[in-house]
Amino acid sequence: MKKLFLIFIVAIIYFSIAGCSSKKDRFDGESIDKFQKDIEDIDEQKPIETVTPAADDDTIIVWCITSELYDIVNKFIETHPDFDYKIKINSFATMDVDYEKLLYETLRKGHLSLYDFEVPDIYSVEMSYVARFTQGDAYQYSADYKELGIDVDRLPRDAEIPEYYVEIGTNPEGKLMGLGYHNTSGAFIYRRSIAKEVWGTDEPSIINDIIGPGWDKFFEAAEDLKEKGFGICSGIEDIWHMVKNSADLGWVLDGKLYIDPKREAFLDYAYKLVENDYTNNTKAWSDAWYQDMKGEGEKDILGFFGPSWLVNYVIMPYCGGETIGEGTYGDWAISNAPLDFFWGGSMVMARKDTKHKEAVGEILEWITLDTSETGLQELWASEEFYPGVKEIPAATKVAKRHENRMDFLGGQDIFEAYISAGYHTSGNNSTMYDVSIDGYWLEQVHEYVNGGKTREEAIADFKELVDERTDVVVE
Repeated sequence: MKKLFLIFIVAIIYFSIAGCSSKKDRFDGESIDKFQKDIEDIDEQKPIETVTPAADDDTIIVWCITSELYDIVNKFIETHPDFDYKIKINSFATMDVDYEKLLYETLRKGHLSLYDFEVPDIYSVEMSYVARFTQGDAYQYSADYKELGIDVDRLPRDAEIPEYYVEIGTNPEGKLMGLGYHNTSGAFIYRRSIAKEVWGTDEPSIINDIIGPGWDKFFEAAEDLKEKGFGICSGIEDIWHMVKNSADLGWVLDGKLYIDPKREAFLDYAYKLVENDYTNNTKAWSDAWYQDMKGEGEKDILGFFGPSWLVNYVIMPYCGGETIGEGTYGDWAISNAPLDFFWGGSMVMARKDTKHKEAVGEILEWITLDTSETGLQELWASEEFYPGVKEIPAATKVAKRHENRMDFLGGQDIFEAYISAGYHTSGNNSTMYDVSIDGYWLEQVHEYVNGGKTREEAIADFKELVDERTDVVVE
């Protein structure tokens, strides 16, 4: 007999279409102040007590930081009518709260009495801080995929999951704790018309060999572009993720700050870009950065570095048009980047003490590793998840079965372009401190390249920020 699904949405969440309403739009001021204060007042020194969640025994609690997981879980419900559990979804996608801290404290204590948020069985974590939950001070609160009944020795290999997902998702004991569902490998997204004017071709396979591999070719290409009045990228932050992911080690080694030589070299690469006028010296996510996407910046820019989501949800909406001939629409193509990298995305994980391990494992496997015709990876790639939209799944095995030739890319198949991009990028250089330390580093590099500080001062001030604002030892 089929059992009914009941989807509960937390009543306090106000879903804004734009996702950018103010605090006042979602809560009254007193409630928000209490919410933030309750989180801050949690005493981290108190012994952890396991408290039984308030949910019914046949209810699985899901926390999601993006609207994607909300939609994904609903799709699971729709396609699994015989699933024996109710599912309650708490979405934080439009809430102005510190989700990372709230999730950490909830998992640590086993319960958190804030607006009836029940401890989750399944939760999403953004890649920027997922290392805290897979390898850092919160990994012991998460279940490994194997104890959820997932064949971790065979399925990731058979699905051809990129190495960076497996490495970041693996805890210090070698157990797989989380995986993503979306390909976030990086590539170079460039203007065809500029490539043709400078090198006489816009063919991706040829551009691959012009801008890379390696930094020497990249800067040679930048000089070629400068001679014709173009920039190679919008600003120094455009190359940061390549630099960051090329490092052999992360920011923290044995509890101490470590500046990998390849990350320290970012000072020199960034300085060279600015000193030689190879960019428009913008900052990522600024108005000037977006202007370069539509060809209305100080000078025309060849391209941007990023995953497929940057193409679909950033460059395309900001290109200044919706059909070929409008703005820069149709003037783009994708080649390999000089160095492999990845950027962004989310992972799905499970609480170690969930009562419903087998059922939770069924959901997580369907999301991340099921490469069948009915798994999320196939639905994600075939317009059956979001009508009219083909997303590149994390499972390369599935991506190889599909193509998506886009007018925006001059007819290029975006799936083929990203299948090999970043596949062998390492995830072993990520730490739980990356969000904070990356920010401090970029701030100081901007100061240096724009003449505000010497190289030595920038490094010294960076170390001081890490020392003052984190618990990382700085020597």
